[in-house]
Amino acid sequence: MSVPKRLTCAIGVMAKAPQAGLSKTRLCPPLRSEEAAALSAAFLRDTTETISFAARSAAISAYAAYAPSGADILLDGCLAVGTALLLADGSPITKEGVNGFGRSLLHAIEGMLSQGHVAACVLNSDSPTLPPRLLVQAAELLLAPGDRAVLGPADDGGYYLLGLKAPHAAMFRDIAWSSESVADATRARASSLGLELVELEPWYDVDDVQSLQMLLRDTLDDTAPATKATIDQLGLRIRLLQPEPIGVAG
Repeated sequence: MSVPKRLTCAIGVMAKAPQAGLSKTRLCPPLRSEEAAALSAAFLRDTTETISFAARSAAISAYAAYAPSGADILLDGCLAVGTALLLADGSPITKEGVNGFGRSLLHAIEGMLSQGHVAACVLNSDSPTLPPRLLVQAAELLLAPGDRAVLGPADDGGYYLLGLKAPHAAMFRDIAWSSESVADATRARASSLGLELVELEPWYDVDDVQSLQMLLRDTLDDTAPATKATIDQLGLRIRLLQPEPIGVAG
């Protein structure tokens, strides 16, 4: 028996359609544009499969929050079965100070909550190795009584997840997106609202050469299977993986 939406936490991955020349451009070079697009597609698949797996242990509903309008057709084959599509291009957001990517994030939160879910999380598509347990933890925290926010901080100063029980626009106001101050600014916004903020274990985004190296090492086993298969198919480990530095004994 399915769980009523009013008793579930929606988790929506911010899904940008994989396209050569437009996807994961910060990884080019060392990647070629078509390789970056292939990895982007694999990231989406693994991320939505992670949401689906987490939904076996918690009351979670899976979404792909996409933009721009019409890009949903480009996501065909990139998402786990059962992932619902939700337009999140930010077009209806007119809140003062909410700009750039913040408009899409707020649009996604509002869209999922309007579906009747008790809580909603926005999740990045750059962390294919994220453990399902962190999504389960986020959902359980948000489904507990009382208003709060849940933050999954990223190693680069941003965040991989933000969960809310109400569409607090201030959480997205005057944020310098794609900077090292995103998580700190979000913490400050929660404090200014008097909103309890619970933080999850930090994780990493794959958005530069250093994090790409981490990904190549972390997918030597069965972690992130779609990403691993794409890495193997493209021969990226052979071409790009650098040996870890060996410490010099003092």
